[in-house]
Amino acid sequence: MAIYFQGMTAAETAILTEIMLKSGRVLDFTRLPGTPVDKHSTGGVGDKTSLILAPIVAAAGVRVPMISGRGLGHTGGTLDKLESIPGFRVNLTLDEFESQVETLGCALIGQTAEICPADKKIYALRDVTGTVESIPLICASIMSKKLAEGIGALVLDVKCGSGAFMKHLKDAETLADTLISIGTAHNKRMAALITNMDQPLGRFIGNALEMEECFAILKGESCRGRSDFDDCLNLSVELAGYMIWLGGKAKDAEEGIQSAKRILESGKAWEMFERICTAQGGDLRQLPQAKAQFDVIAQSDGFVSGFNTEKVGIAALSLGAGRAKASDVIDHTAGIEVHRKIGDEVRRGDRLFTLYTSHPESDRVFAIAKEQLLAATTISLQKPQVPDLIIKRKVN
Repeated sequence: MAIYFQGMTAAETAILTEIMLKSGRVLDFTRLPGTPVDKHSTGGVGDKTSLILAPIVAAAGVRVPMISGRGLGHTGGTLDKLESIPGFRVNLTLDEFESQVETLGCALIGQTAEICPADKKIYALRDVTGTVESIPLICASIMSKKLAEGIGALVLDVKCGSGAFMKHLKDAETLADTLISIGTAHNKRMAALITNMDQPLGRFIGNALEMEECFAILKGESCRGRSDFDDCLNLSVELAGYMIWLGGKAKDAEEGIQSAKRILESGKAWEMFERICTAQGGDLRQLPQAKAQFDVIAQSDGFVSGFNTEKVGIAALSLGAGRAKASDVIDHTAGIEVHRKIGDEVRRGDRLFTLYTSHPESDRVFAIAKEQLLAATTISLQKPQVPDLIIKRKVN
């Protein structure tokens, strides 16, 4: 609570991070050629870029040791998305994780008991003392876990807007700067993109639905006849480009981005994802399908001018796509398809969203989610300016 009220200097935050880091096992890939690189997102709605960029970067010859988390509240979790693939194992041991990173170039797992055990204890204290929203404590928690992966560089996707933890640009910049300073203090190369979360990223929200979208992007195909999810594709490629650059496989970020595009277009990224899935027991033949669906239609003519993206995420939660508390069970088939983005014209009766669930009381949860989504969507007579996806870029 003293940290919450008084704050910490950059040096103090770096020291706290190191103490938490050394409370458990720290991986070491220095015996292998190259610079291992990971990416961290501060969390959003429809945020599935890790699952696209990891195989791209691994296919570029950069090792990607990725330890991810689960969803809680209105934000989704990478592990939950992966577990919608039948048989996919996210609970590899650290020895298995190290071996797969060495032989394949990438592994996707959850935090183990050996990684930063102090973080788990401190987070429990933050939760019961109302001190979760402290930038030094947030940053020490994030960076201790990332540094424990044995990485040499890290790319950050710091979300900003109505669906993000940081609602305002100033706060997002402070978070990005603090994370970068910690990484720099630990001799890691760092880059941060501050990105817009004032609308959902991509076309789908929900675990199996988002995996379906990832598959389509990695294969270069349309998803259910829709190819207009360029925001998710473009952000994934840009983040991958920065990772390829920091991993030593490009002379600058732009060359890394072009390399990422070529790898995606060549089919090598999808081949890498197939290899990762095979190594971790995943069966890509059939994702689980929802038992019921429902369309939410526009109530008036105009243009979509804004979303309360957090409320959109809460609507997905109502359908069963996430957790209100850690013990909740997820319906991997549940979620939302977004048919309109900011700037799109709509007519009364047009589809705004399609809802999916396998909940036994589907009519009831559809009714709840419908009201939440209509309240979260603003339709105006004037066409709004479409917001930039990437707001700022920072490199140490």
